[in-house]
Amino acid sequence: IMNPTHQRQQVDTACGCGSGCAASPAVGGPMASKATAVEPHRFRIANMDCASEESEIRRALDGVAGIRGLQFNLGDRELTIAAEDHALRLALDAIRKAGFKPEPLGVEDKSDGATAAAPTGFWASWGKLIAALGLAVAAEGLAFAFPDSWPAKALGMALAAVAIALAGFSVYGKGLSALRQGRLNINALMTVAVTGAFLIGQWPEAAMVMALYAIAEAIEARAVDRARNAIKSLLALAPEQAEVRQGDGSWSRVGVKAVAVDAIVRIRPGERVPLDGVVTLGQSAIDQSPVTGESLPIDKAPGDEVYAGTINQSAALEFRVTAPASDSTLARIIHAVEQAQSSRAPTQRFVDRFAAIYTPAVFILAVAVALLAPWITDLTWMQAVYKALVLLVIACPCALVISTPVTVVSGLAAGARRGILIKGGVYLEDARKIKAVALDKTGTITEGKPKLVAFEPVDTGLDQRVLEGLAKSLAGRSDHPVSKAIAEGLSTADQEVGEFQAVAGRGVQGVIGNHSYALANHRWIEERGQCSAELETRLAVHEEAGRTVTLLANSERVMAICAVADTIKPSSAQAVADLKSLGVTPVMLTGDNIATARTVGSLAGIAEVRGNLLPEDKLQAIGELQQRLGITAMTGDGINDAPALAKADIGFAMGAAGTHTAMEAADVVVMNDDLRRLPETIRLSKRTHAVLWQNICLALGIKLVFLVLAIFDNASMWMAVFADMGASLLVVLNGLRLLGRQHSK
Repeated sequence: IMNPTHQRQQVDTACGCGSGCAASPAVGGPMASKATAVEPHRFRIANMDCASEESEIRRALDGVAGIRGLQFNLGDRELTIAAEDHALRLALDAIRKAGFKPEPLGVEDKSDGATAAAPTGFWASWGKLIAALGLAVAAEGLAFAFPDSWPAKALGMALAAVAIALAGFSVYGKGLSALRQGRLNINALMTVAVTGAFLIGQWPEAAMVMALYAIAEAIEARAVDRARNAIKSLLALAPEQAEVRQGDGSWSRVGVKAVAVDAIVRIRPGERVPLDGVVTLGQSAIDQSPVTGESLPIDKAPGDEVYAGTINQSAALEFRVTAPASDSTLARIIHAVEQAQSSRAPTQRFVDRFAAIYTPAVFILAVAVALLAPWITDLTWMQAVYKALVLLVIACPCALVISTPVTVVSGLAAGARRGILIKGGVYLEDARKIKAVALDKTGTITEGKPKLVAFEPVDTGLDQRVLEGLAKSLAGRSDHPVSKAIAEGLSTADQEVGEFQAVAGRGVQGVIGNHSYALANHRWIEERGQCSAELETRLAVHEEAGRTVTLLANSERVMAICAVADTIKPSSAQAVADLKSLGVTPVMLTGDNIATARTVGSLAGIAEVRGNLLPEDKLQAIGELQQRLGITAMTGDGINDAPALAKADIGFAMGAAGTHTAMEAADVVVMNDDLRRLPETIRLSKRTHAVLWQNICLALGIKLVFLVLAIFDNASMWMAVFADMGASLLVVLNGLRLLGRQHSK
């Protein structure tokens, strides 16, 4: 689905936090082209859940020859390796030496990021952490109650050691691995801090630090999982089984993965649609909000498309399956958003670069404090080392690094739930900068199909219902779009038509009740000699409004005027008004004639209208708007407007549910045809940007406060842990606020 330009830019971060970190919730990348000749192998790595850990694995595998491709999915904690057998063995050994435990997955295994790394049982998940905290409190109590008792000290040290082992086993494993490889991350910092505190006699505090850190990590992991699974929860919308018609005409429920394309599936009222398809029998209303974000149900009849995960409301339907479960619109949405999550937003790249410099700098500062403070202050060596260890814990970059990705993921998920598929964090952030939006007319501002907008008898003495019946009878026999619009727009009953004939480029004619009638265009009426000055005046009014005029005539005269037009969508005027209120200039670019374009533009509230444009003309117009107004978005159907979509800073594809081409062509896909999703995207971008900087300020501000406290001897090590993990939890919860914003304003 993703274009090459949307692929991930690899950025190593300084964050090495445990299960709470979501620095890259879903990393998708194409396997190397050479990997096509090698069978890929999938592994679950339970303690691989952060972008820095992905970087650690990549570095560990740098020296392994024979690896054809790597594909990371941090959301599911999965790694796919394309390599020959000998190279695969060497790769797995290298991963294990780096402190990770890869577990092989079968082809049919289906992982879940929320459960893959989650320990089973109360003891494995929370029990040992609570026990570790209890032992740490007991160690603190013994140290306070019996400060000079050697038996109490020995017992306290033993309790502290057990507490550290219970809470920090995985932290020590990854921390020691990072130190061996010369990398500084949170696990390395915590390993040094806790070990140092224990060795200088602060063993109660060392135990408390590790217990509090592990508990905060577990709480943070639960919170981050909500953002990680916000999109994957959509998969649960599609049922696991479908009622499929068998060869003998009977119906049987089978797993959706086993349902073949072109199979006939039946859904009853109240059931969810299991697969994408086209209705073959029945009429019903479908709630499409899970896929397109549309608030109102859509009526479906034979020939209409239905999408997996939507809800059948009023009557039974049968439909022909058009795509397997793995390629449904819902599955493609999820895949595209997972890939979008892996692309770094500008703020996220800035934070990653900052953290990569910040962590080593603070580590050097802590070493300097430990070595120099006794010489330039009145601190003892033990006091200086303790102060340095406190600085290490305060300086942990976890809250800073996690502040951006969880916010970006929440913003992407919030958009997807509203039917706005944003294909990268960069577009989510940059949408707020849009200064102009170029809008295609047909299918974007207008409905995209002709409708009968006026039916006027030429002679008021004629019975309108009789005339409508004649027009509908003739139009109903033709498959021309204009004739179909006339037939659908008239409610009277039609009549039998004899000697029916379609005249190319002119219209249709036939005999009704022994009289000959024609539905003719303006040109044919002139050729028949049935035009008059008065009729020309009436026709000019419709033609100047951009309407297509068809005339009902008998052998003697014109009897009625049928005006057909591509009508403006009810939401378009509101969308344009919303764009203007956001300081965005709307411009219409269309290949239609300028008269029609101006009429539609005036109805939509668009002042700048350009008509008679070829695709290359639209391309030039986008370039001119970029120079004149700044960052410009293009909105079209993703097919005819592909050059302009590519040229624009951000391309929006409209009405793209189920359309592969549109999803590939644009940067943002609006899964229904509601133009109001454009200003909604800009508002979402503004909110996301605000939350991003709120989180950065929170993370740095809290650290700065406790850094000052530490300098003036008012912060202990366990307070430093509260500062670090408290900041992490705050930024996670603040980022998750975006998931709750379900309304457009």
